[in-house]
Formats: sequence, C-alpha cells, structure tokens
Amino acid sequence: SAAALLVHAHLDVVPADPAGWSVPPFAAEIREDSQYGELLYGRGAVDMKGFAGTLVAVVREWARTGTGPRRDVILAFLADEEAGGVWGAKWLVENRPDLFSRATEAIGEVGGFSVPLPAGSGHRRAYLLATAEKGAGWARLHARGVAGHASRQRRDSAVLRLARAVAALGAHRFSVQRTAATAASVAAVTDLVGGLDGGDAALERALDELGLVGEIVGAGLRHSAVPTMLAAGYKINVVPAEALAEVDVRVLPGDEAGFRRAVEQIVGEEVTVEWGEAPAPTPSPVDGPLVETLRTAIAADDPDGVVVPYLLPASTDSKNFSRLGIAGYGFTPLRVPDGFDTFGLFHAVDECVPTDALRFGARVTERVLRTA
Repeated sequence: SAAALLVHAHLDVVPADPAGWSVPPFAAEIREDSQYGELLYGRGAVDMKGFAGTLVAVVREWARTGTGPRRDVILAFLADEEAGGVWGAKWLVENRPDLFSRATEAIGEVGGFSVPLPAGSGHRRAYLLATAEKGAGWARLHARGVAGHASRQRRDSAVLRLARAVAALGAHRFSVQRTAATAASVAAVTDLVGGLDGGDAALERALDELGLVGEIVGAGLRHSAVPTMLAAGYKINVVPAEALAEVDVRVLPGDEAGFRRAVEQIVGEEVTVEWGEAPAPTPSPVDGPLVETLRTAIAADDPDGVVVPYLLPASTDSKNFSRLGIAGYGFTPLRVPDGFDTFGLFHAVDECVPTDALRFGARVTERVLRTA
C-alpha cells in the first residue's frame, strides 16, 4: 500500500577531449593517488555513471540474496539529461506518465557527497542533500538603433545600447532570498559550528569562511543573470541596426515574476527582453520520512556525518518529474577525503572518484532503497 520511490540516473555524459586528460576519458582506469588513494578515472565517474553503476550493483545483490525493498522502487536510466532531458525524462513524463503513477518521491543527482565542516564541528562531515533546484533558462536582449557608416559616431547605435545593458546586468547583484532550502542549510550548519544566523551581510561573510560548503550554500542565496554570448554587425565599417545578447538565468523558487521584472528594469528601456521557455524552480520538503531515512543511512556508515539540505543552483532530470507531483532529492552518497572537490569535478578534465567512496555509496544506497 506504500507509494513508490523513483530512483533515476542519466547515462549520457558531456564531451571529453582526450588531449586535455592525463588518462583516456572513457577507459575507466583505476590509478593510485598519493593524496586520495585509489581513484577511478573517466567521464561520468561522478556525473553520473558512478551512481548508475551503484544502482545496478544494488539490484543485482538483491537478486542474488533474495532481498527486496520495503516499497516499490522504480529505476529510471535516462538518455539525455545533459541536453535538457528532451528524449529522456521529458519524453517519459509527457508520453508515459503511467510508469510513475504511484511514485511520490525521487532520488537523483546532485548531492550526497561529503564536505568537511570547519573547526568547531568536531571534525564532522556534511552530506549535502539537494531539496530544491533553481529554475534554469535563458533570456535574449535585443537592441536596435540607426544603421549607418561607421565614420559617424552615434550614441544611439544598437551596439552601444546593448553594451550598456550587458554591463548593467553584469554588475548587478541580486538581493539575498532565504528559501526553505537555504533556511534549512543555515540552521543545520549553525547548529554544528554557529555563526550563520545573523543578517544577510553577516550570513555571506560567514559562508565565505566555511570553504567549499559555504560556496555551495552561497550559490543558492540569490538569482543570477549572466550574459554569455554577443552578436552584432557584419562589416567593420557599418554600424549595425541590431545587436543581440544571450543571458543564462538561474531563478530561485517563489519569485519568478519578480525576477523578470527586475531584469527588464536593470537593462533599461533601450533594449527589449525575450524570455525563453524554461523549467521552473523545484522546491521539495526539507524534512519528512525520506529525509530521515537518508540521515539514518548515513549515520550507520559514518557516525560523524550530518545530512545538510541545500538549494542546487543548477538543473537535473528532477525538474521534469516534478511536473508529475514527485518531490525530488539530489543524493548520490559518496564519502570522499577532505579536500576532494566532488562538485568541482562535474564536467571537468580528469573527472574521477575514489573507489572507497563508491563502496561507501553502494552500502548507503542499498540501505536507503531497502528501508525508505
């Protein structure tokens, strides 16, 4: 009678140019590292074939031993998360929602890897749990002006209008917004090391001192709108009539309309803003039975580990499943050595994962899926 649990992993990876790697990116080589021990190298080691392999190992072990989960577990291995999930999660949600009809919660990326907490925590580790995701999308800035010969300097040219708008947007810093996920992060870390429960300025100063965990939590404090591409003109001595800029936008849950108004006000009346269709932000409850199961599973293998909710500043396949009312959580458990930057290895050259971390992840994942 219990609702089902969806567990998903994407099988695609971003490209890897072998010229930049110290090992072949698709050979899955294991090498010894003097600082971190035995490492498995390869594109997808953390993003996210490591977890896909873990799921296969868990189910294989269940089949061998006759073990099974407390409730139905739906395994989804998806085709194209790195390209927006168009033919994977999105297609399934739109064409085969019946496959997920009994699922109420989902586990996927990005979270579960350990991050050392600073002095004062008793050498404890935070295992980050993504309970929300920013909305990720794009905007296009259009500037128009009078075309003509470049020998005449014009302040109303499209290029200058666009340049002023891009500079204003690039210099703007959106205000801090304390979402439920951020509040849970602050409460958890404050309970362990103190110092995060002041005003917004004090919070940011404290996060700056927390190292990696502060960087990750801090990325979820505010909206972002980052110009990434520019296009204008066709000949050097011609002032073009139009100029365009592409902007990557990341939006916190609960204020999408306010964010759009703010961007349009920042760039001013000299340009127009075209908004692309994009997945909305996805908040999930920061506590409940599943979250408690994750805490218990971590504590069984790492008594000094603490599960800390956070807001993921990127997007995953969870956004598509949220359209079916499925609460999504990013938690692919890995206990890594202090100083090992798991988050920094996503899409990076020489992507790798400690083999001990994979074994830890298999034990914790099996416990979670069996008891959730």
